[in-house]
Amino acid sequence: MPGSSTGGIGSVGGAARGGGRSGPGAPVRVAIVGTGGIAAIHAQSLAALGGRAEIVAAADVDPERLDAFCERWGVPGRHTDLGALLAGARPDLVHLCTPPGLHKEQALACLAAGVPVLCEKPPTLSLADLDEIAAAERAGGAFFATVFQHRFGSGAARLRAAMASGALGRPLVAVCHTLWYRPDAYFAVPWRGRWETEGGGPTMGHGIHQFDLLLAVLGEWREVTAVAARLARPTAAEDVSCAIAAFDGGTVATVVNSLLSPRETSYLRFDFEHATVELEHLYGYGDADWRVHPAPGHEDAVAAAWEAGPSGQPSGHSAQFAAVLDAVAAGTAPPVTLAEARRTLEFVAATYASAFEGRPVARGAIGEGDPYHRRMQGPGTPWPADPEPVPSAGPEPLPPAESVPPAESASPEETSR
Repeated sequence: MPGSSTGGIGSVGGAARGGGRSGPGAPVRVAIVGTGGIAAIHAQSLAALGGRAEIVAAADVDPERLDAFCERWGVPGRHTDLGALLAGARPDLVHLCTPPGLHKEQALACLAAGVPVLCEKPPTLSLADLDEIAAAERAGGAFFATVFQHRFGSGAARLRAAMASGALGRPLVAVCHTLWYRPDAYFAVPWRGRWETEGGGPTMGHGIHQFDLLLAVLGEWREVTAVAARLARPTAAEDVSCAIAAFDGGTVATVVNSLLSPRETSYLRFDFEHATVELEHLYGYGDADWRVHPAPGHEDAVAAAWEAGPSGQPSGHSAQFAAVLDAVAAGTAPPVTLAEARRTLEFVAATYASAFEGRPVARGAIGEGDPYHRRMQGPGTPWPADPEPVPSAGPEPLPPAESVPPAESASPEETSR
């Protein structure tokens, strides 16, 4: 999380298994681990759900940050150790709001205690780490889910419904561009842009929300051909990547992830046989951000299919959290499931492998023992490992309550940790 580390929040030791719900209909007991900027988004989004959940505990190794968060959001349980939180608060669900390098060990601790996990993106630094969590999920029965909130806006649901109706025809071509701008000073925060703490650059930490939605719409990808480069920023990872992806259904898509683009935009375009559907926003979308352009002769059918879909729900944490709470109450796997998140993380790994090895990479080709299974950068990048240093940044202050942005418009820094 920005400005503080949760590296000292250790694994569980003897925590009681299972949650502490009082019975059917009771609010879901949530614990938040890591109390940086994204934790405030989680707390705000849970509060918006009208009493369906209560935050019973929080953990952070920074006592001042922890106290400020708990005071702001009325959290009774305060812990500097994850094991103590799991044993003392006995939550029904843990939200991991910590830097990506801490996710694996913290998730394993929660699953060992029988507590489901909702983890901020990216879920882990590597496919190997995520596969280790998958094994723990299978062994213990508690679920692991990842925050990919763009799937849950009504615009995405409307697109899927229109596709299912047949009115749009087959998807043929798609575009997914995350064109953002981050100056050199952005990388002064120590964990940013480093493989061992963030897992990569904009492919891993910024564009992932957009192309997760792309993958959720188009289905299984088949092969990726990519390039990646460090062109201008003082980062160990890439600052731009471009990929061409082929899908099982025949669709061809381009995916661009950039931190070098002064006019920022997040843009997705789907060209079907009978219509083009576009989405342009920055950090979160509403219904007005979608545009539909029917092909000649298909105006009425496309319009009818689009208008028949759901409306009024912006993308954002609250929309996903409502679905997660439904699943926790029912004892079923909450979205986005580990298997679905793995498909997205494998796309990240394939993008890096293709870019660094200079060849196409097929889905399923990065297995156990492959260097890109263990580390997103594989055996190493084609550029020097250490970037030019930038001036060190001090701790980022916790924003006042009134300045916390709504979850549907949260920036990547706020939606990472």
